[in-house]
Amino acid sequence: MPDRVKSSSKQPASTGDARRDRWKQHRIARRAEFVEAALRALDKHGTDFGMEDVAAEAGVTKPVLYRHFTDKADLHLALGQYGTKILFNRLMPALNDELAPVPRIRSVINAFFTTIDEYPNLYRLLVHPSHSGDRLPDSDIVHEDKEMIATSVTAVLGDYMRAFGLDSGAAEPWAHGVVGLVQNIGAWWLDRRSMGRDSIVEYTTEIIWGAIDGILRQKGVVVEPNKPLEINKVVRMRNVWSEAERKATGEGA
Repeated sequence: MPDRVKSSSKQPASTGDARRDRWKQHRIARRAEFVEAALRALDKHGTDFGMEDVAAEAGVTKPVLYRHFTDKADLHLALGQYGTKILFNRLMPALNDELAPVPRIRSVINAFFTTIDEYPNLYRLLVHPSHSGDRLPDSDIVHEDKEMIATSVTAVLGDYMRAFGLDSGAAEPWAHGVVGLVQNIGAWWLDRRSMGRDSIVEYTTEIIWGAIDGILRQKGVVVEPNKPLEINKVVRMRNVWSEAERKATGEGA
């Protein structure tokens, strides 16, 4: 009898934990469905889409939508996080590819422009938030993305510069300059569309490599632009977004 009593006393807590886990996973999955619906609304109605447009795309009423998002700013934040995940999933393989310098730069730039070309309204929403009176998101996704990417680029540039016997102190301003350059060109290109994607990728690649090559030559370092570097096999870029996402969801703790 004592054993049976002891066993039954543990059951409610275990069942409660399992129920909470199931409910948490349900809410996560439901929010993901609504973000997908918001992307469709964004494509149809542009950056001034309303919550009613998202609800219609999801096949629910607005009150159901508001059970999962505090307001439109909360939904904007979720959209930004979705966009960040897509971007990093495409950038990281290109950043870690063991290509020659110029093809590697071109691969990274192409990954960025391919993403914003595929999700133009999402990028516009993040770069130019609505001024319709809605509360702004509590988190600046574009700024956070820039910081995460620049932090990773700083680390990898620092490794290369030390390998070439150069002062790695320049790595951080270089990284922030390059990231800002690419983002600004991307925003300009989406607004103008005065040239094709291949052309803007090539021009941006030439600008970045021209700056890197010029500075290296000033320091007496000459790098063959189309020959892979041996150090590529050693220097790897960390996926800081995946790490941040794991910490946010409690995975790997």
